[in-house]
Amino acid sequence: MPVKVSVIVPVHDPGPRIEACVASLLGQSLAPDAYEVVFVDDGCTGAVAALLDALAAEDARVRVVPREHPGRPAGPRNAGIDAARGEYVMFVDDADRLGDEALERMYAYGVANDADVVVGKTAGEGRAAPVELFRANRPRADVADTPLIDSLTPHKMFRRAFLERTGLRFPEGRRRLEDQVFVAEAYLRAGNVCVLGDYVCYYHVERDDVPRPSPRRPDPADDFKSLREALDVVERYTAPGPLRDSLFRRWLRVEMVERLRGRRFLELPEDYRRELFAEIHAVVVERFGPGVAAALGPAQRVVAALAAEGRYDDVVAFARWETGVALAVDPQEVAWRDGVLRIVFSAELTHDGAPMTFPSAADSPEWPPRDLAEAVRRVGAETVELFERTVSDLLLRERTGAAQYLQPVEAVRETVPADGGSRVRLVLRATAALDPATAVSGDAPGEGLWDMWVRVSLGGWTKEVRLGPAARHGRPAPPAAVVAGRVVLPYWTERYASLALDVGHATQRLGLGRVAAGDVSVEEDRLHVTLPLHVPESADAVLRLVPAKPGDTWEVVTTLSPGGRLTAVLPVDGLRGRTWLTAVCLSPDAEGARFHPLPFALHVDQDGVLVVPAPQPGGARRLARRVRRVLYRALGRGTPSGG
Repeated sequence: MPVKVSVIVPVHDPGPRIEACVASLLGQSLAPDAYEVVFVDDGCTGAVAALLDALAAEDARVRVVPREHPGRPAGPRNAGIDAARGEYVMFVDDADRLGDEALERMYAYGVANDADVVVGKTAGEGRAAPVELFRANRPRADVADTPLIDSLTPHKMFRRAFLERTGLRFPEGRRRLEDQVFVAEAYLRAGNVCVLGDYVCYYHVERDDVPRPSPRRPDPADDFKSLREALDVVERYTAPGPLRDSLFRRWLRVEMVERLRGRRFLELPEDYRRELFAEIHAVVVERFGPGVAAALGPAQRVVAALAAEGRYDDVVAFARWETGVALAVDPQEVAWRDGVLRIVFSAELTHDGAPMTFPSAADSPEWPPRDLAEAVRRVGAETVELFERTVSDLLLRERTGAAQYLQPVEAVRETVPADGGSRVRLVLRATAALDPATAVSGDAPGEGLWDMWVRVSLGGWTKEVRLGPAARHGRPAPPAAVVAGRVVLPYWTERYASLALDVGHATQRLGLGRVAAGDVSVEEDRLHVTLPLHVPESADAVLRLVPAKPGDTWEVVTTLSPGGRLTAVLPVDGLRGRTWLTAVCLSPDAEGARFHPLPFALHVDQDGVLVVPAPQPGGARRLARRVRRVLYRALGRGTPSGG
């Protein structure tokens, strides 16, 4: 079979995380003879070199390409392109990993849409990952109408014939941002780019397990020499005008303005801050017209204007003021409705811990602002004007893998008077609907823990915070739900008091221990139990009966109905003469299904079935005594002596 995809992995002593990388590459759902893995040995030593050789000897999919002169990743990636045999090539870093179906899905999507470049959804572990780009699948994406330019890492799939036809390669040598140069040119020259947004294809991992070779920061002059190369690519393939300005805006925003803001800027040594600022000032004056900064958020536009004018001290002052800006989220309601978790919360910006206020009347300070006070006034006035377009996102984020998924949110924007009416607070009141059956791009979330994050972009700030904290007293406490064959428990984390979901792992926190005597009844051979669960539609469950003394266990298929009512037909004849501990499995079709103990036992004799409290661990003898006491009371006799 022709090779569909060549995965190119530059390797240079990656540490133990290469094991997860290799496992993800060799465990792909794409047919084994449809792809190859090309490890480019960029000076590996010891165990890693031996691992690569062993993989190549054992697995026909694996090849190792050695390099004599190790350096930055550009050279190994180019060597991988030259060695590749696949219709498409996919670049993967040696500490990262792929989703199980990444190659199969990306290849099929690329072929279906005749794409030269396929961008798969990325999740960042310890790193930021784009959100806007992956809101939806995009079969035909263009830099003019899609935020492609926000994703310039090389971890994408490229048609090899496209690379050969254009001669496109990573620029080599001592430089940074070579991946941005390569990807930007690919976007601008591709016949089509498609974006697969409904499946996490790539996990981009921050490496914290390998010592850095040097703590030295990149030289600003070298840094911005490389950045100019990326700008050169944009100029080469676009005409002056709005499109070029919008592309340049990405570098102005990400590589310049954001590096001059808040703590990120202030924590740098003073001499380095000045060098960085001087280089940014030079590029802004040299390369950017007024249209580049025009569409930035208000706070970003202020920083860009100060940088253009060379006002270092004012940039420092504004950065100090910005350190006080944060996002506060107040969870107000969390409740199940027909199998959907309804989450109501408010969100607003704060400054130095207090709600941020803005001018209530139109205000147009001079531009560019003369000092910090005018800069803050300008940001405030423009933020009020933009408030009607502000949205709030709720992200469901996997705790272990960092994959994140947007949930439907409806928001109402409220302007709240403050300071006697001279100023206002800008409050977003949002209602999110999280459906556990479809919350992960139309599928159910996998087993594990999932955190909820709120994301708001307003005033030139994009803030993400956990959904919380919630006061420990009086906060919403919805029950667990049985939805789409899984047990889903909303809960508040201990560390952050923020909202999270436990899918399929919860045990004691399900609250089944709260089942009281009045919740359990027996009619002949039918057991009825009302469980403290949200059950939107009838589902199967399994009741397990374990004898208090050694013996065979019974499992009975039961029905779980709306209202949490469990109904089971007991095999009474097989249960007589024993006391039975009870447990229930609420998701019998799930892999690794769990049984949850119930706080009652069943004593079955010739007179029928008697419900008694379940013993504590090791309390079988106490249970027997309790059963005898219950029976004697029921028969009107005195309490038995002894035993």
